[in-house]
Amino acid sequence: MRVADFIANFLHEQGVQYVYQIIGGMITRMVDAIYQQGKIKLISVHHEQAAAFAAEATGRLTGMPGVAMGTSGPGATNLLTGIGSCYFDSTPAVFITGQVNRNEQKGNRPIRQLGFQETDIVAMAGPITKAAWRINDPDQVPHILQQAFHLALSGRPGPVLLDIPMDVQGAEINAPIAVPPIIEVSPSLPEKIFEDILYDLNAAERPLFLVGAGIRSANAISLLRQLVDIVKVPVVNSLLAVDALPYKHPSRVGLIGTYGNRWVNLAVGKSDFILVLGSRLDIRQTGALVSNFKGERLIYHVDIDAAEINNRIQGCKSIIAHLHPFLTGLVGAATHTHCQNRADWISEIQGLRKQWPDTREIQAPGINPNVFMHELSRASSLASAFIVDVGNHQMWAAQSLELDEHQRFLTSGGMGAMGFALPAAIGASLVTKKPVVVIAGDGGMQVNIQELQTIAHHRLPIKIVVLNNQSLGMVRQFQESYFQERYPATSWGYSAPDFSEVARAYRIESLTVSDASSLSAAFEAMWAKPQEPFLLQVVLDTSANAYPKIAFGRPMTEMEPFAKPLEMEGT
Repeated sequence: MRVADFIANFLHEQGVQYVYQIIGGMITRMVDAIYQQGKIKLISVHHEQAAAFAAEATGRLTGMPGVAMGTSGPGATNLLTGIGSCYFDSTPAVFITGQVNRNEQKGNRPIRQLGFQETDIVAMAGPITKAAWRINDPDQVPHILQQAFHLALSGRPGPVLLDIPMDVQGAEINAPIAVPPIIEVSPSLPEKIFEDILYDLNAAERPLFLVGAGIRSANAISLLRQLVDIVKVPVVNSLLAVDALPYKHPSRVGLIGTYGNRWVNLAVGKSDFILVLGSRLDIRQTGALVSNFKGERLIYHVDIDAAEINNRIQGCKSIIAHLHPFLTGLVGAATHTHCQNRADWISEIQGLRKQWPDTREIQAPGINPNVFMHELSRASSLASAFIVDVGNHQMWAAQSLELDEHQRFLTSGGMGAMGFALPAAIGASLVTKKPVVVIAGDGGMQVNIQELQTIAHHRLPIKIVVLNNQSLGMVRQFQESYFQERYPATSWGYSAPDFSEVARAYRIESLTVSDASSLSAAFEAMWAKPQEPFLLQVVLDTSANAYPKIAFGRPMTEMEPFAKPLEMEGT
């Protein structure tokens, strides 16, 4: 069979349901093969970056690699931001790019380009993928495809890129459709590890679990919830683990870090034991003062990536392990261990929460963003996921959304890419086959606004909430703190359209609200037709900042606006 046909059949054998792409000359063979096979749906987006983000959401929600394609040259380079997002947030994905025919490649010649749109995407993608290969030998396609899917899922998940020349796609090969899978077995852990953790946990007065995105990557959410129900230890979460525990779970504390809930950071400051599960403890979680984060407390750090342990935070007890077998063992050991009652410690945290509620951090006229997030959650019980863009709205959402047991929270963490939410929601809606909610700012919404056409074309049940403060709010807040309230490019010289009018141009129903008294009716309108797209524009005051925020250079317990930074933050 032709290589292109083998690729189409192989993707189907891997359970791939959707391939996100923009057609281009160097992928027409593969696109045509997928179309003729008829078992995988081609989703045509309007920018390759959108294809990458849609594939990323697919990978996060299914645990299987999302797949996106791009043609040579600009098609391939447009995928790079989404590829990097998958890499930094440990999302399994396979990206397939077309390349010019082998006889049109410049090879070692000292020229910039031979074939039209010839671009060395493998060299560009190498630093932000687990592997990037150009396949110039047609007979290598079956083996490398198998390796790509295995590598994307094994160990710490991530993206893989395959660059396939046009003539290779049309070549004939002799290969079976189904390639035997590679079976990976996780090594068992010594029982003493679990005994030591539980001994130190029971000796602690104020223990916490800190969970990160690795919990989802390891498919270990149910195990985490089992463990927490047994040991009754309070749980704080990173930005990418907002959905680790349901909002109303008695052990859920909230968001940690730079924009964390104030009561959460205060609880961390009081803790004497932390079990870190699948979090790399980056600066957005710990603050810049790493010595203060470690302090005298005992920290067990569990991660599959040895390089992430004792990297920024020194002195942690290192456990290099896949979280699924680790938590399986810890749950088993905890079941047979008497666990200390934590009622006093949980009550103390609840007291901090009552003292520092998220809804009173912001003092700005108009709609309170944190109050809005609570109300949006309560109105959106039909949503399978909240897909959140990057900016101040991202922090308000992470601080205040009320997720139930089955709802997911997706955002761009390590890459922090504006424009993530709208295309990611396309992937999320398709794979969940349920409504999803987008939360975006006016800036991020404009980055990939063209995907409103993809949503309208497929009539996807995506409820789009645009928080419009007519500024790039997170950087405007940065300028307020460090640049004497000069706002070039964030408020001065920047503008945004009426998104309600834009939505109507795409045949999407829409509404605008500017006062809190109108929100109830707006939510009712948004959900009146659950299976139809809808855009709700929410007008916010430009002065609304994301608070609390760690005062840079100070311990994570000292947060703006009451504490002031000691120096300009560099990240």
